[in-house]
Amino acid sequence: MINLKSIDYKLLKDKLQVKKPWDHVIIFALNFLITIPIFIILHQNIVDPNWYFSLDRILLFLAILAFNQLVLRALRTILIVCIFLYLIALVYGSIFGNYGFSTVAENYRSMMYSMAEDPNPQDIFISKLLPFPNKNKILESINFDNPRVRNFALSATVKNFRDTKGFYQFRTKIQCLAVFKEINERWNYVNDPKGQEYIAKASESVQHFSGDCDDHAILMAACVRAIGGTPRIINTGNHLYPEILIGTKSDFESIHYLIKEVLFKKESNNKKINYHIDERGQIWLNLDYTGKYPGAPFLSEEILGELTLY
Repeated sequence: MINLKSIDYKLLKDKLQVKKPWDHVIIFALNFLITIPIFIILHQNIVDPNWYFSLDRILLFLAILAFNQLVLRALRTILIVCIFLYLIALVYGSIFGNYGFSTVAENYRSMMYSMAEDPNPQDIFISKLLPFPNKNKILESINFDNPRVRNFALSATVKNFRDTKGFYQFRTKIQCLAVFKEINERWNYVNDPKGQEYIAKASESVQHFSGDCDDHAILMAACVRAIGGTPRIINTGNHLYPEILIGTKSDFESIHYLIKEVLFKKESNNKKINYHIDERGQIWLNLDYTGKYPGAPFLSEEILGELTLY
């Protein structure tokens, strides 16, 4: 049994500390990565006084940078240890797994791009922090840039609804609904191996169109994103299913008409179109495998988490 009194904490602390000036370099680099998303959030949510040369924004960035530096320096011993362990994990992931330095860099770059383009960047930042079952594995599996996934999505848009006229502004959404039609007409529900949670990549599921609810959600999300749509995956606790961003109430009225009167007239006859409205008033349409038309009834009304692909 370890005698805690015999541990020289000062000596242990000294061994864990990085020698100057590298400790300051590491802390500043981490600070810079943290400051950028915080600045974007505040920049988008604080009224712009229109100072010359955007001096107010420059001062805001420097103030955030200085505050974070003070906090991080106070916690530097703990942070250095955590960063060291994280780097070991990334080295291992780069060599033996699928989540390494390049993935982290791409995810960060993608998040920064999305936040800069979004009027509510805090929603994107928060969604990255919320707990979601198998989040990293699911994100890795939504390989929308895989040629198999992209080519299938393209073929679905050629096969379905290509001749729809008069709704040019909704072309991308119509094409995403074409993908929904193609996947759901071919989907074959198959359980995971007994006693295991098997999460298939979209490029794997697109070969046989078989799997459970998370495999379907991953494939749908990947294909929708591959052709310019914005999907998200909803977690209900025992079920995952995909949704697609429709937009405003006016946008939804047009899509509602298209589903009921043009694209899925037979399948949706005398049936309700189901959707969710998020905290910003945007409408998301249900694309679960359980339905033959977009907006079919939810298998479960409860939402425990969501994973949005901006």
